[in-house]
Amino acid sequence: MEELYKAALAIAYLLLHSSYIAGAALLAASPSPSPTALSSASVASPPGQWKLLRNNTGVVAMHMALTHYNTVLMFDQTSSGPSNYHLRHRYDGRRCQRDRQDLLDPSCYAHSVEYSISTNTIRPLFIQPDPWASSGSFLSNGTLLETGGFGLGAKRVRYFRPCKNGNCDWTHGRKHLSAQRWYASSLRLPDHDDRVVVVGGYNVTSYEFIPKRHPNEVSFNLPFLKKTYDSSEGGNNMYPILHLSPDGHLFIFANTDSILFNYKRNQVVKSFPRIPGKGSRTYPSSGSSVLLPLDLNDHFIKAEVMICGGAAAGAVPAAARGQFLRGLGSCGRMTITGNNHRWKMETMPAARLMHNMIILPNGNVLIINGVESGSAGTNSAARPALHPYLYKPKKRLGLRFSLLRPSKVARMYHSSAVLLPSGKVLVGGSNPNSRYAFQNVAHPTELRLQAFTPPNMEAAFDDRRPSNVTVEQDGGVVYGATFTVSFMMRKKAWHSAHDVVFTAYVSPFNTHSLSMDQRLLVLRAEKVTVDTAKGMVGKRLVSAVVEAPASAMVAPAGYYMISVIYNGIPSESQWVRFMHK
Repeated sequence: MEELYKAALAIAYLLLHSSYIAGAALLAASPSPSPTALSSASVASPPGQWKLLRNNTGVVAMHMALTHYNTVLMFDQTSSGPSNYHLRHRYDGRRCQRDRQDLLDPSCYAHSVEYSISTNTIRPLFIQPDPWASSGSFLSNGTLLETGGFGLGAKRVRYFRPCKNGNCDWTHGRKHLSAQRWYASSLRLPDHDDRVVVVGGYNVTSYEFIPKRHPNEVSFNLPFLKKTYDSSEGGNNMYPILHLSPDGHLFIFANTDSILFNYKRNQVVKSFPRIPGKGSRTYPSSGSSVLLPLDLNDHFIKAEVMICGGAAAGAVPAAARGQFLRGLGSCGRMTITGNNHRWKMETMPAARLMHNMIILPNGNVLIINGVESGSAGTNSAARPALHPYLYKPKKRLGLRFSLLRPSKVARMYHSSAVLLPSGKVLVGGSNPNSRYAFQNVAHPTELRLQAFTPPNMEAAFDDRRPSNVTVEQDGGVVYGATFTVSFMMRKKAWHSAHDVVFTAYVSPFNTHSLSMDQRLLVLRAEKVTVDTAKGMVGKRLVSAVVEAPASAMVAPAGYYMISVIYNGIPSESQWVRFMHK
């Protein structure tokens, strides 16, 4: 099997060579934006700012993840041919040349990079075998556990432990997955032994844990995935949506259905109502989802899920015929705790799929990237969605969505986005082609890296923004303990301690419209004091004693970004580690 795979890969590299040489150095202009249901003409000057950070990341950012050392991991599939990052030397030290031998050797091209936020630089990493459409979760020590992929990579377990000196790289676990996991989802669990659950995948209707607790432990059957499989639509239950409920159970959504699942007993606790409307929400229909902010002030007892967009019924076979059906323009919100479960539907400014939903530090949701028509897959979509949306969940129905400044870069299939400590959102990737293609295609491979600044992070708000945030911690904060957060405020901007809020955000693993493990916690401040010493002209030093979450069921152990929000204006974030005793 391995020999056949290598032979097929070698042939593919040779076939792609002519296209690579002709187009690797080119970055084609993005297609013209298509009209949306709510055009920018209806907004005098859409807020938000775009900035080009790099013209070339070398690899498509199909997968992205922010580490607690403020670097961002990006990686692509290795089976798509040569990337745009040619290496001088193989990882075994032999020199790489631009000749036939190089085209047969994938180790002469980087397929993963680490991006430094502070220096705006990238360095190559070595990732094998193919991690295409894999899943990932951060462990409590900040290590990224990455699972599955394509071909020989479908059962592999990989680790990346970030470091300060730039000498860290991907490593492989000694044990493999029990099943081939391609287009599977993962979620970090609240257990003391730092476990991750991996659910579903291509033609897989089971789940399993990493690490295994017993030598003979295998995967566990999940009939729900078989029930939600639609053979006429490419499955429509891959990359299932996973959220950890504050009661410790798993919310699992696939296609149009969802359950609350007790993973410790392999038991469905309850089945939720089907989300209204035709079409599907999970891959290859590729809607997106967030768990809306959890609030310590109500003891985290309420958990509400939001799912937006997806593909129309029949979109997958229609795309195979070159017809791109308009996607879904609806969002559904449902409380998954308690006993009253009903989807509350609302409408986005336009149809959308293959987008990312990012929870901002103040609890608003940014909807970014994606398309308006088609389905996920190679050359299966049209009409790039260039306008980000800002969604304010606490506003009255009908006033929650607003249009933001559009991008000039199409971010379609295999694009991604992650929230940075600065409050900006890093945006990269897009390659609806089966290879790296920069010309003579409808939507070229996209290697530009951008930062999007949400409205309340723009410079115009700096005079009202908390600054110089520091978090006092001695190696971490145990559950239920308190820690001190200090920050500066301009004297004219400060009014009352009642206007300050503290939030904690989990940095997720982002790929294929999912931000795995993403969650935002609203924390409680026990005491807020203001220093009005004469030496601080025009400023005030504010210190707060903040309460950590009580348990891992609310906040699985690991690194979180702490933000100070004053009257809706977030600070830049600092890292804190929540941990077991």
